[in-house]
Amino acid sequence: MSWARRAVPAAVAAVAAIAARDLLQRDHALRRNFPVLGHARYLIESIGPELRQYVVAGNDEERPFTRDQRRWVYASAKQENNYFGFGTDNDIEHTAGYPIIKHRTFGRAVPPSAPGAGHDVTLPCAKVLGAARGRPGAFRPESVVNISGMSFGSLSGNAVEALNRGAALAGCLQNTGEGGLSPHHRKGGELVFQLGTAYFGCRDERGRFSLDRLKDLVAGAPVRALEIKLSQGAKPSLGGLLPAAKVSAEIAATRGIPQGQDCVSPSRHAEFSDCDSLLDWVELLAAETGLPVGIKSAVGDLGFWEELATLMRDTGRGVDFVTVDGGEGGTGAAPLIFSDSVSLPFQQGFSRVYRTFAERDLHEQVVFVGAGKLGLPDNAVVAFALGADMVNVGREAMLAIGCIQAQKCHTDTCPTGVATQNAWLARGLDPARKSVRAANYIRTLRRDLVKVAEACGVEHPGLIGTDAVEILDGRTASTPLDQVYGYRPEWGLPSAADRAEIVRLMTAEGPRGGSAPPSPTAVG
Repeated sequence: MSWARRAVPAAVAAVAAIAARDLLQRDHALRRNFPVLGHARYLIESIGPELRQYVVAGNDEERPFTRDQRRWVYASAKQENNYFGFGTDNDIEHTAGYPIIKHRTFGRAVPPSAPGAGHDVTLPCAKVLGAARGRPGAFRPESVVNISGMSFGSLSGNAVEALNRGAALAGCLQNTGEGGLSPHHRKGGELVFQLGTAYFGCRDERGRFSLDRLKDLVAGAPVRALEIKLSQGAKPSLGGLLPAAKVSAEIAATRGIPQGQDCVSPSRHAEFSDCDSLLDWVELLAAETGLPVGIKSAVGDLGFWEELATLMRDTGRGVDFVTVDGGEGGTGAAPLIFSDSVSLPFQQGFSRVYRTFAERDLHEQVVFVGAGKLGLPDNAVVAFALGADMVNVGREAMLAIGCIQAQKCHTDTCPTGVATQNAWLARGLDPARKSVRAANYIRTLRRDLVKVAEACGVEHPGLIGTDAVEILDGRTASTPLDQVYGYRPEWGLPSAADRAEIVRLMTAEGPRGGSAPPSPTAVG
C-alpha cells in the first residue's frame, strides 16, 4: 500500500509535467491543443504501416491523399528522409490512366549526382506574366510553385500567416483567396489578390465593387496580380456561407462586412454577365492598377472558353493568365454531389482549355496555371507537359503546416488549428515555425521538378513536352500524352523566345550536372 501511495502521486506529477510541456511547446499543434492525449495520435501513426499492412488499408488506398503522399509532404516539410525503399507499391501493371514519365539517356541537361542537389534551385516561370499585353506591372514569377487561394475565414489567421511567411522564405506567391487581404497576409510574402463574387476587401457599404478601394488596397500591399474567381473545382457555380459565429471583428474588417452576421458570397459576379463584359472589366482593372489580371475557373461547358478565346483573338482584349482548377481540388465546405461529380478533373479540363486557346494561336500569350492535387511531383509533371506554366498548391501546403487530413474543415473543429476560427485550436499552430515547413515543402517540390526535368533531358519543367509522358492503358499498352488529349506536336511548350530565355536563366550559373571529368580515352 505504501508503494501504491507513492506511485499514484508520482504518476500524476509525471502526467502534469507532460501536459505542461505540451502546452508550452510550439512544434506540434495537436499536442498543444490536446496535451497528453495528443501523444496517442503519434503513437498510432508510428505503427501505422503495420496496422495497415495487416488490418486496415494499403499505403495507396486512402483519399484524397494517400498515406505515401502525406508522408512525402510531411517529410519534405520537416527536411527528413522523404525517400521510399524496396520499390513502388503502386499497382502500375493493372492501373489504367497511370502516367509514365520517359527519361532520356542523353539530353541537354545532366542531372546532378548528389541526392540533395538542387534543393535551393531557382525555378522561375518560363513566361513573363502580363508581358504579352504590355501591362506596366508585368513580371516573371520567381517560382513555378505557388500557394493557392485559401481565404482567411476558411483558414485560421495563424495558418494564413504561416503560409505567407513561408511564401516569403521560399520566394513564391500566395493567393489571398476570395476572403480579402488580412493582416495575416502582410508578413513578407508577395500576393495575388483574388476578386470573388462578393468583392471582399474592395466593396462599398452596400456590397458593390469599389474600384477606388481596390486601388487603395493594392497600392498598400505587395500585390503582384489580380485573379477574378469565376468558380472553383470542388464547388463550381456555388456561392459560399461563412456563419455568423465565425465572423469575428478581424474577419469583418478584412472583408468589409458587419460583425456577427452570416456572410454570403453570391454564385455570380455583378460586374459582368458574359464574356464580352468580363473582358471589358479585365481591361478596366488592368488599366487602373497596372497589374496583370487573370481568371480562375473550373471547367464544365466548353462554350464559355471558346467564346472567351475567340473574343480575345478578334478584339485584342484579354486575360493575362488562366488558372484552371480541377474537380479533384479542395474546399472548406461543399455539398457532396458538387465535390464528387460537378466539373471536370484537372487533366481533362485543362487540356480542353489549353487546346481552345492553342487552336486560336493564343497559347503563347497566356500564362497557364494549374490547380487540383498538383502539389505532388508526378501530377505536376503531367500538368507542365500539358502546357501549365505554374502550379498552385493548396491542401498540400496545409499538410506541410500541420494538417492531418482529419476532414473537419466544415465543422470548425480542425484539431491542428489550420482550418478553424476556434481561438483555442488556432493557438496550437505557431506561424513562425510552421512557415519554415511550408517553405521546405515548396523548395523540395521545386527540386523534384527540376530533377525530373533533367531526367527528361531539359533544363526546366516548363520544357517537358507531351512526348515525355505516356498514359498506361493497362498491362500491355500505353498511349502518348499528346494522343490522349488531341495535342499537336508543337503544343504544350512556351514560345521559342521564352524557351531560349528560360534555358539561359537556368544555365546562367553553369551546368549543375556531371560527375568526374572524362578520361583521356573518352569518345565524343
